[in-house]
Amino acid sequence: MTTIRVHISRRARRSYLALYSISRTFSTSKTLSSPSSYHPSDTHDGPFTGSYEPGLPTTGPLGEATAFGTPRLTPKTLKRYLDQFVVGQERSKKKLCVAVYNHYQRIVELQRRDAEEEDLLQQQAQRHQEHRRDHGPVPSSSRFGSHIAGDYTPVVVEKSNMLLLGPSGVGKTLMAKTLARVLRVPFSISDCTPFTQAGYIGEDAEVCVQRLLAAANYDVARAEHGIICLDEVDKIATAKVSHGKDVSGEGVQQALLKIVEGTTLQITAKQERGAGRSASPGAFPGGGGGGVGGGGGGGVAGGGSTMGTPPGSGGKTEVFNVRTDNILFIFAGAFIGLPKIVMDRVSRGSMGFGQPIRASDTAGQADENVYKKHLPFFTHNADTPLSSLDLVEPGDLQKYGLIPELVGRIPVTTALSALDQEALVRVLTEPRNALLRQYEQQFQFSGVELRCTSGALREIARAALDMGTGARGLRAVMERILQDAMFETPGSSIKYVLVTEVVAQKKEPPVYFPRGQQSRFHAMIAAEEEEWEARRARESGGGAGTSSSSSSSSSTSSARNSAVRSDSPSPFEPSSGKAKAAGST
Repeated sequence: MTTIRVHISRRARRSYLALYSISRTFSTSKTLSSPSSYHPSDTHDGPFTGSYEPGLPTTGPLGEATAFGTPRLTPKTLKRYLDQFVVGQERSKKKLCVAVYNHYQRIVELQRRDAEEEDLLQQQAQRHQEHRRDHGPVPSSSRFGSHIAGDYTPVVVEKSNMLLLGPSGVGKTLMAKTLARVLRVPFSISDCTPFTQAGYIGEDAEVCVQRLLAAANYDVARAEHGIICLDEVDKIATAKVSHGKDVSGEGVQQALLKIVEGTTLQITAKQERGAGRSASPGAFPGGGGGGVGGGGGGGVAGGGSTMGTPPGSGGKTEVFNVRTDNILFIFAGAFIGLPKIVMDRVSRGSMGFGQPIRASDTAGQADENVYKKHLPFFTHNADTPLSSLDLVEPGDLQKYGLIPELVGRIPVTTALSALDQEALVRVLTEPRNALLRQYEQQFQFSGVELRCTSGALREIARAALDMGTGARGLRAVMERILQDAMFETPGSSIKYVLVTEVVAQKKEPPVYFPRGQQSRFHAMIAAEEEEWEARRARESGGGAGTSSSSSSSSSTSSARNSAVRSDSPSPFEPSSGKAKAAGST
């Protein structure tokens, strides 16, 4: 009998034992697997059955897949949301939505990388623990030259700060506030007017970061991914002082450089005076509900709101280290006088024979061909109105008073155009939170229905346009017209209030209708609208031309008399047009 002996080395024996342990692990995990997991052999005897529970995590191939990278928001989605509140300004809304969307994607990517790094560290710790249990301590790999030198870090997407230019009352701050409702990141708005250089009377530039931290409910991780809107940035332009130091101009800009670029700030948060007496539980800015489309707790902190007390601080002073590398900054300002600087650069001079003369008061109304020739971007819609602010270059901002270092940190610039009469009419009626709807709701609280005719809306928009304050002038005009109505109607028998064109011209008081006069109310509205449409048809056809204010007043009075003519006594006095007492009807 022949005996064959095979000598196996110790290294091969270890490899065999390792393979045997791996195969045994696979067989054991297969037999001890969950009954709900699917195996092809389960379908031999009967059909596969399963259940779905909404509150439990999803099982299956994608059960452990990460949710990072899924586009919950898109630039088009943000713009559709802005269209519900902001009228016009198509180019500015697109640029702002793209900037905010890119910032949102940067946050998602940073969260994904943090999650992957945390999972990798946990896996390494688990492997080291298993190796230490089976084979002893892990050998040190920190010797010089043990690792190949090289940078394997992924691509880092930098932020692109944004500057909004435009006159007062065109929607710069409104767009920023509206986006705060849909985002799931903290948001704060700060006014640059009270900012001064550190060590002087006023607010330091770091206050904007402190307000953002308060909007995040003092969660540093969420505050480091927020958005800060710095309004009235043109007020910190460099001023030419004859003596001393410009502490509220160039000094503030230099203080903003590192904050905008990215640095670590030590924010000291302490209890406000009277915060323990007046504050209520959950009254922190940003402690409210989340934005639209998400259940987050992104808050908004205004420029003058209290910044609350850190939760769990017990009224003591706490110091927070906040990094501003991933905070998006949106600057906004009117920049009065900047259009003249732009037109001095792009338009031809008036020196010499045959050269056109451009007056200084019409610097913002140059030829359309000049705008299209020097336009720094491509536009698909040639009919979109352009302004001189669309031609702004970094050199123009430097001439205005911004230092080059701050201008270089704001790569995206967009201009908002001034609102004309038709745009102001749309602001009155179209947005979800339109001004006319606000006054209708205010009268509805007292059980009174308020209506404004088309002619009255145009007249209100014209009066607001003459004020020169943009959409903010609409509220001033509405308050002047409805002041008496808001005083007379509560607690009276008046049920309907009508504002016609002559009422908007402040020639007559608002028209009041008591209860039971709904048919006359709607008949007068129909007569006013019919007269308005007929007059617009005549003006567009060019037959009768533009009617004077006296003829408009007389036609409106005749429509009013015809609308309320009936066998029953009229609720208006023939001489003054005011409503009679409730008992006379």
